[in-house]
Amino acid sequence: MIDNPFITYGYESAEYFCDRQEETSVLTTLLTNGNHVALISPRRMGKTGLIHHCFAQPNIQQKYYTFLIDIYATKNLQDMVYQMGKAIVTRLKPRGQEAIDRFLKFVSSLRTGISFDGQGNASWNLGVGDISSPSFTLEEIFNYLKAADKHCIVAIDEFQAIIDYPEQNVEALLRTYVQDCRNAVFVFSGSQKRMMSEMFSSPARPFYQSTSFMFLKPVPLDAYVAFAASHFDKGRKQIDDGVVEAIYERFEGTTWYLQKVLNQLYATREHAVAEDVDRAVIQIIHQNEEAYKDTLFQLTAKQRDLLVAIGQEGKANQITGMDFVKRHHLSSASSVQKASQALFEKQLITQQQNTYEVYDKFMAEWLRLD
Repeated sequence: MIDNPFITYGYESAEYFCDRQEETSVLTTLLTNGNHVALISPRRMGKTGLIHHCFAQPNIQQKYYTFLIDIYATKNLQDMVYQMGKAIVTRLKPRGQEAIDRFLKFVSSLRTGISFDGQGNASWNLGVGDISSPSFTLEEIFNYLKAADKHCIVAIDEFQAIIDYPEQNVEALLRTYVQDCRNAVFVFSGSQKRMMSEMFSSPARPFYQSTSFMFLKPVPLDAYVAFAASHFDKGRKQIDDGVVEAIYERFEGTTWYLQKVLNQLYATREHAVAEDVDRAVIQIIHQNEEAYKDTLFQLTAKQRDLLVAIGQEGKANQITGMDFVKRHHLSSASSVQKASQALFEKQLITQQQNTYEVYDKFMAEWLRLD
């Protein structure tokens, strides 16, 4: 049993995973019946946790090799191939040297960067720059997946990142490899709904009609209430009625924020009451305040002013309209348009239809503090 049951990073076990029974069943059924899946939701809604939870199901754990590759921070094909190779080697480590050797039989371009100690434990000694021919290594990795002695499930997290790679035709290249890889199914997980939907539903794109779609919504409130009450009770603590509801409404059911505030309450309160929610949020904000200040410092004046304006409104509409520009003393509609594009690229704001929000909901709360 871990000290705090409200996990804020990674995946521990089913005991610390809230609900998602229907989603787990649907995703597991799709994957074990040979379907590729495009899994879409805003960031921090729990996509990665759901993937880990599905990978932990007995009918997957026993019959498949499972690999989760996070390409969120990648900037090009070389970065992506590096993350793929590292993730696969890391996942194969517990299976011993024989499993790694089988991988290196197909991916010879990585052989010099992987070493073994006296007990046969593998070490990854490569840097991104050591991937000298990304296209060739990518082909080798897919050759391994095709020849693996078990069926494979490969999840690629934040898949929409490939759209911004400078290399030409990355989508088409990956689609060709995926289509030819009969020994693996893929989960393409992404947080940019418009970009992901276009990648997989536009007839002009290589991945058109190649996947089943799953759109992840918040865990139902009643499930979270029961989950929180159960863990407080197991820890011989109390949580009043209405506490989870207050957090849920404040952060629109977004899983990570629920977990973070509940984690803070569990760590600091023997009996959590409604008034403690504000205190917990303020404590979390203060823990991150220097990072928020650094973020603002790195922006231009116009980008900073727009971010503050959106944060203060919570949900901002028509940000290039004169009412919004005048209300927040911004310079012009054209400067707002330019600044908003920069904030999108830095992933500091999000947009749903014509509504804009600061991506980090805790930062948004900090921007609204007096």
